[in-house]
Amino acid sequence: MMRQFLQTVLERPMTRNFILGVIVFNAALMGLETSSQIMTQFSGLIQWLDRACIAIFIVEIVAKLIVQRGQFFRDGWNVFDFLIVSVALIPAAQSFSVLRALRVLRVFRVLSAAPRLRRVVEGFVTALPGMASVFLLMAIIFYISSVMATNLFGQAFPDWFGNLGRSAYSLFQIMTLESWSMGIVRPVMELYPLAWAFFVPFILATTFAVVNLLVGLIVNSMASAHSEEEDARTDDYRDQVLERLSAIETRLSEAQGKNSTTK
Repeated sequence: MMRQFLQTVLERPMTRNFILGVIVFNAALMGLETSSQIMTQFSGLIQWLDRACIAIFIVEIVAKLIVQRGQFFRDGWNVFDFLIVSVALIPAAQSFSVLRALRVLRVFRVLSAAPRLRRVVEGFVTALPGMASVFLLMAIIFYISSVMATNLFGQAFPDWFGNLGRSAYSLFQIMTLESWSMGIVRPVMELYPLAWAFFVPFILATTFAVVNLLVGLIVNSMASAHSEEEDARTDDYRDQVLERLSAIETRLSEAQGKNSTTK
């Protein structure tokens, strides 16, 4: 009886919206804690509200454990919520700045509470196997380009291309198009006029080709996740319609049996 009641409460849209609102409110509180002026005036109130939010999260987790029991830890999102809420219960979390900073991870609970955000994360996770191949391709291109840049420009520009690590970092900056022309490439071209023949193909290969491959993989994975969710909804709707039709047929057969008996 208790499990059915808790399951009914947890499945209500009002409950989900309430939890989502508490998550957003708790995130705002953690932002206020970074202001020394606000904490000087409202420190006690903010800490009390923060503890109230944690208590609500704990009650939600306990309710899910009662309802789902052993099935709770088979859901990745439940494990995700459990770990994030557990960080707040570590006794040393108030003493060490690193653990205190980890409390902001509770904002990630928005991902599990909002279905649309959860769909985005699931699409991203689905794209990871394909992204691994793209990252490997990127690593190969970066390694070859870093070795070439070190050999070509390392002596004249040791701060940018003095060794393999510096070359990789400079090439990463060039790939992001952050001050790549006036900051790096044009000074290099003053000594090496043909340096553009190295940097332009590198930008075309990384920024416009490989990065777009990553975007395409993520978009395709999100589209696949969305289509799977729509298919699941269609199957559920079909099952509901079939159940209703079977119930109607049962009632009709019962009514016909009563009529035949009466005659």
